[in-house]
Amino acid sequence: MKKLLYHQYISSVLWNLLLISAGSIVFGIGLKSIAVPHGFVTGGISGLTLLFYYVSGLLSPGLWYLIVNIPIFLIGWIHVSRRFFLYSLYGMAALSAAIDLIRFTLPIHEPILAVLAGGALMGAGTGIILHSLGSAGGLDIVGIILNQKFNLRMGTFYFAFNIVLFAFSFGFLEADLVLYSLFMSFISSQTLDYVLTVFNQRKMVFIISDLNQKIANEIHTRLNRGVTFLNGSGAYTGREKKIILTVVHNYQLKRVEEAALSIDPEAFIITENTFNVLGRGFSKRKVY
Repeated sequence: MKKLLYHQYISSVLWNLLLISAGSIVFGIGLKSIAVPHGFVTGGISGLTLLFYYVSGLLSPGLWYLIVNIPIFLIGWIHVSRRFFLYSLYGMAALSAAIDLIRFTLPIHEPILAVLAGGALMGAGTGIILHSLGSAGGLDIVGIILNQKFNLRMGTFYFAFNIVLFAFSFGFLEADLVLYSLFMSFISSQTLDYVLTVFNQRKMVFIISDLNQKIANEIHTRLNRGVTFLNGSGAYTGREKKIILTVVHNYQLKRVEEAALSIDPEAFIITENTFNVLGRGFSKRKVY
């Protein structure tokens, strides 16, 4: 038993390090191979430190980045966990190494195409990193804390932060460059939200039918999915009726519809997207 737990722990550590490393490489390609050659300004803490450097003329961007990150990492240590803190230290080191080691440039000449490609790669890279139990440091730590405590979507937080950052940048940089950078930040934030939710997206299905028990049995036997009955009544007829509620994977939705309509062609089916389903057969609660 102890040996099994040890192997599970080692596998978990290696998996988290792999996610952080892979995400850092993807982010690094978007930044170093696309954004930097076009002169785009990065958002987040790195962009903030550059702005401090431009305004003050003191120290170096690297020292400013270290100074700003010290209180952020302390907040992560206190409000998240020591494991998260250590993974994030590795993430910051992996991202720095990826940025330094990537020395090729992707041949994208149109600025708008560079914005789309760079934003998509950086958003995807950040999303891959945040699927681990760590982060790449900087704004990721603040975003995770806000998401854990207030359920604020991380991409939304990043974009809001960058709007404020780029607004201050207008006084120091060319307007076209700031606008391109802001658009790239928007693409990155949207891609980040998509990558974070794509593996957790499910379909919540309500089915209203007089043959509810038969439909429920069919869903249970054909799809091996659980079913819950909700008590309801028609506002016009006043008839009491059991409403079927089930949650299925995206690829199972058509099979649910077939199961219901083959039994009752008059069944009323309502489908909703869900972005986070926790429980048996779906995702486990993520504990940093």
